[in-house]
Amino acid sequence: MQIECFSRKKTIISYIIILVVLFQFVFSPIRVLADSEESIATLRQMGKAFASIADKASPAVVGVKSQKTITRQYRQSPFGDQNVDPFGDDFYEFFFGPRRRQQQRRYQEPSTAQGSGFIISADGYILTNNHVVEGAEKIEVELTDGRTFSAEIKGTELESDVAVIKIDANNLPFLELANSDALEVGEWVLAIGNPLGLSHTVTAGIVSAKGRAGFGLADLENFIQTDAAINFGNSGGPLINLDGKVVGMNTAIAGSTGNIGIGFAIPINMARYAYEQILESGTVERGLLGVKPQDLNPDNAEIFGLKDTKGVLIPYIYEGSAADKAGLTYNDVILEVNGQPTESAVDLQTKISMLKPGTKVELTIWRDGKRKKVDVVLGKRSSMDQIASNLPTETAKVLGFTVENLTDEIKESFGYEDQTGVVVKEIDPSSQAALNGMRQGTLIKEVNKRPVRNVREFNQAIEAAKKQGLGRVMLRVTIEGTPYFVFLNLN
Repeated sequence: MQIECFSRKKTIISYIIILVVLFQFVFSPIRVLADSEESIATLRQMGKAFASIADKASPAVVGVKSQKTITRQYRQSPFGDQNVDPFGDDFYEFFFGPRRRQQQRRYQEPSTAQGSGFIISADGYILTNNHVVEGAEKIEVELTDGRTFSAEIKGTELESDVAVIKIDANNLPFLELANSDALEVGEWVLAIGNPLGLSHTVTAGIVSAKGRAGFGLADLENFIQTDAAINFGNSGGPLINLDGKVVGMNTAIAGSTGNIGIGFAIPINMARYAYEQILESGTVERGLLGVKPQDLNPDNAEIFGLKDTKGVLIPYIYEGSAADKAGLTYNDVILEVNGQPTESAVDLQTKISMLKPGTKVELTIWRDGKRKKVDVVLGKRSSMDQIASNLPTETAKVLGFTVENLTDEIKESFGYEDQTGVVVKEIDPSSQAALNGMRQGTLIKEVNKRPVRNVREFNQAIEAAKKQGLGRVMLRVTIEGTPYFVFLNLN
């Protein structure tokens, strides 16, 4: 009797299981369909949100066209009189030596650069990249409604690649600026601009990373990385968050062929600082600490007795700088600036550059296993014109860099032990030297096969080349341990 009862219960349980399976089989497509429709509805809502943001923001985005006259050279090759030497300068100079000034005839031709910008005030102030308008003789701005205006440059900053231009108009649509410090990796953003001359192109993506640097695009680099498609012509356009506010200025792409999903934008806080300074005084002044910062890693953090890598190691301090005057020494680790943690060398540079010269800041440092507070009065971050004291200003601007003597500290910092020469101190990221791969810390050993052991000998070698009427110089340099010949124009 017990066996029969058990068998009956087992049968009932089996029927229940079968019914549950049949229920799921019958109704699961309905559930999948419902889930699918819900997902499509979510995507549709996201698309509508993007469309709404683009519709509101686009009228404040402009096309920027700058025109200037550039000077080119007709060249005479050893094989005949022709405008273009098919073998190039390096080939020529390897066999025949530096070209002489009398071998070069000049002609001028117009050059046009196209980029983007965005209006930030109803009375016509516009933010764009410095490299879009640098050296322009004429700037034309086109609005989304087809109107065009001539623009005036109100101020630029080479170090951050920011420019402020203005058109004579009122009651214009404009974009609000967000707080880029609050931006988080993974947030959705939209890029609007005029890539390849295609007016008011809108692309969407996410913030891929923050604090990107080391590309040689500008002296002050703290880029937002995004996978929102950015192409040639997007430079100067806005990167916008889901609130329709500007979080960055689109500036550069990785790769030379166009968008590959890696684009870079200047944080809008950095651009806003430049804009406010230009409105106030026409120029941009930023604070300078005077250290060569280095990121901590787990290995060196342990050596210094730190439990994590938050902080910035100082391997070198520039003589006479604000840091030097405040008593900072190499091997100090900067943990905080005015109570705010310093996450990296880029973060430290950004925090300091957003303060005016003469500002008193409180640094929290790590020295000999203890935390210590040090007050520092910031110096002034110099422009290329101001730091070019070791060469005539015009020559330094043409070359695009200045140099300093190779001290024991610099040798240790860059690994130049047992080397002689001079070191690149500051470099214009848009200069011919930078385009040839030179950067801060490059060791220059010779000028036109003539060894140089200090700044004085370097200056003498450059001036000697100019007196000989040579249009170019050949530098023997070391970049990251590899020797190169670099050929630079002298005019």
